[in-house]
Amino acid sequence: KIMNVTLGFICVVGVRAQFPRECAGLEVLQSGQCCPALTAEPGDRCGSSLGRGSCADLRADPAPHGPQYPHDGEDDRERWPLRFFNRTCRCAANYQGYKCGQCRFGWAGADCQQPVLRVRRDVLSLSTSQRARLVRALHLAKTTPHPDMVVATRHYADILGSDGRSPQFDNVSIYNLFVWTHYYSVSRTYLGDGRSFGGVDFSHEGPAFLTWHRFHLLQLERDMQVMLQDPLFTLPYWNFATGSNTCDVCTDDLMGARSNFDSVLISPNSVFSEWRNLCESIEDYNTLGTICNGTEGGPIQRNPGGNVARPAVQRLPSPEDVAQCLDVSPYDTPPFFSNSSDSFRNTVEGYNDPAGKYDPAVRSLHNLAHLFLNGTGGQTHLSPNDPIFVLLHTFTDAIFDEWLKRSQADASVFPFENAPIGHNRGYNIVPFWPPITNAEMFKPAAENFGYTYEVQWPSKFTLNVFILPLGKQKVSIESIALSAGLAPSIDGLKLILNKVCFRHQDRKHFFYLKRTNYQKRGLRPKCCDRRMVRWVF
Repeated sequence: KIMNVTLGFICVVGVRAQFPRECAGLEVLQSGQCCPALTAEPGDRCGSSLGRGSCADLRADPAPHGPQYPHDGEDDRERWPLRFFNRTCRCAANYQGYKCGQCRFGWAGADCQQPVLRVRRDVLSLSTSQRARLVRALHLAKTTPHPDMVVATRHYADILGSDGRSPQFDNVSIYNLFVWTHYYSVSRTYLGDGRSFGGVDFSHEGPAFLTWHRFHLLQLERDMQVMLQDPLFTLPYWNFATGSNTCDVCTDDLMGARSNFDSVLISPNSVFSEWRNLCESIEDYNTLGTICNGTEGGPIQRNPGGNVARPAVQRLPSPEDVAQCLDVSPYDTPPFFSNSSDSFRNTVEGYNDPAGKYDPAVRSLHNLAHLFLNGTGGQTHLSPNDPIFVLLHTFTDAIFDEWLKRSQADASVFPFENAPIGHNRGYNIVPFWPPITNAEMFKPAAENFGYTYEVQWPSKFTLNVFILPLGKQKVSIESIALSAGLAPSIDGLKLILNKVCFRHQDRKHFFYLKRTNYQKRGLRPKCCDRRMVRWVF
């Protein structure tokens, strides 16, 4: 039986980013063991007296990574998290958490035996009161200190401070932990003497892009459930595949409208205009060897569709793009990087065209949605500072989950070795704690993580274009697969038929767009010749 909204109690998963405050002290760091006691009983590490878990050696997959990273031994994130700890709690059954006091995703109850299923919905379908609650919840997360976790402000070599006895960690808010985690995963490798290496990314440009961001969202969602004392709180999604040149969630009742005083800032009528960015000082991090701490900087900037220097990113992805992407297989292809063609992962990430073909000039789907925002949300190390990031990635995860269901793929299709560092199947996901692997996140959400999506996916149909020689029977010259979601777009139809006319410009005859599948939408036939395009709407 699935738990419903009358639920009064739930245990939540305790995997978090960076380290528990209980493990950030001098003695624990020196011991290399992070196995806190769950109860007050002496020696009750990891809830062992209750059969919940035990303190065990950490595992880090030794499979070789790809050639993109040539500095083995220089980065704290290699073979995560062995640079910091070598023992942690290993939880039994449905228990989880840094001391096994909580439940795995999708389970609840005192003994974690009650299944629970939550539904992530389109943010535009939320009622006025639900929208207001979402905004309040995000703002509360931005301003509430995280109850359990702290973040490192120095690399491991300097983690105990100049005197060797002062651990270098900072407290951060719940939402800023979400921001910091993303920053840490994409930060450059510091090589010392003001030098750093940028060809490393533990959360993008590789197979772990989707598994990393899936867990990233689950972490925030669970933290907010605890904060709100609402175990059924769920993050909604933004369906960015509209083909539009406007941001439909950029309103003051959701993510904030454009300011009337400064076109790149958020309206003062939105609480998000008060938010300040974390992890802005990239130059210092890369040259001084520091790590982003809890210090905030300037305001969120956003100018949707306003990048006039790059017309290709002035419009959002279309429904057709999603429909094509979902047809791409396999999950990933060598070299398992941002230039992998015929790769679903690289397609939804946005380095391939929607049909799966690599093109260095292309930015589509996830990447295009970020770049369309044209501001904080378009800069990788800063992007989670804009709360639209949450909704954008929830929809990206929805596409991932739909692909998993359609393909029925399991973790065996995830590269075992030679993916970029951090991206192999068995690698622990940086910097989450306790460690969790990419393979563990590569599963359908409903059955394994207790959530599902309420999404109407674009269906496929064929648009037929005919040539009509005068006095002769029409002859079909081209069939074009489209998604139903594109049909209402007049601009989209014009663009498609213009391309068809160009391909057949040697013909002097008119073309006729078959009305099948368009009659219900009130569109009438269109025609064109080699000299002009003539439309009837």
